[in-house]
Amino acid sequence: MTDRDLPRVALIGPGAIGTTVAAALHQRGATPLLAGRTPRTELRLDTSEGPVVVPGPVRTQPEDIRSPVDLVFLAVKATQTAATAAWLRALCGPETVVCVLQNGIEQEDAVAPLVPGRPVVPAVVWFPAVRGADDTVRLLAEARLTLPDVPTAAGIRDLLHGTRCAVDVTADFRTIAWRKLLQNAVAGLMALTGRRSGMFRRDDVGGLARVYLEEGLAVARADGANLDDTVIQQVLDGFRQVPADRGTSILADREAGHPLEWSARNGVIQRKGRALGVPTPVSDVVVPLLAAASDGPG
Repeated sequence: MTDRDLPRVALIGPGAIGTTVAAALHQRGATPLLAGRTPRTELRLDTSEGPVVVPGPVRTQPEDIRSPVDLVFLAVKATQTAATAAWLRALCGPETVVCVLQNGIEQEDAVAPLVPGRPVVPAVVWFPAVRGADDTVRLLAEARLTLPDVPTAAGIRDLLHGTRCAVDVTADFRTIAWRKLLQNAVAGLMALTGRRSGMFRRDDVGGLARVYLEEGLAVARADGANLDDTVIQQVLDGFRQVPADRGTSILADREAGHPLEWSARNGVIQRKGRALGVPTPVSDVVVPLLAAASDGPG
């Protein structure tokens, strides 16, 4: 893809993940139209190689959009998907592709009704990024996305090729998405305890996490994921080997008093388990507690 062929791109949700992708697009020469809830003049990403500034503005009114774009990156939390309907109507034309940068395995089911007839490409996001009090985003590891190997993903892969955001494609996206979901589900325990990754070094918490992962793995396999038992230790090691004070997005949302993505990250295991006839006793405890921590009452 040459610079002359670059698509018109928009990004909805300039949070930590959205800012990282926007910075990669900007450096590629495809600076996206930015849409969000808070007006800002620019986005800033701090990396080990120095800062990247993405020019704004961040638009806040969908009615200000005059023409559709070729590609939309949807980077809001799963709890905010429905609220983007007006943005998607304004930005999407008949041929617009929507790439969903969200947690979970239900991105297509959630977004497709908002963009009828348009292709929706889910992505697995593999990188941690955090937004500071001044809205500057700090990238904590190499940015990488995984997309399904479908024709509509090819343009996204080509657009980001050679940027700071690597893109993989896979013919077995279900397996990869479930692998990430298991990691995200266990991270929900951090939101319940108010503790960071160091808690998984405790034998008791590690034991609970292992049982939860075994439950999630059974549901994943029943849903068609091709995962073996080694994934359990891999996920545990992932939490134990990072710095003990490393957080996670669902914990940050809990600390900030924001709605939690409990349904997309944890409730889905319970829902899928019931539909597929797989018992989910750990989820039956964890999910109501996360729901109450997010939504109340009380």
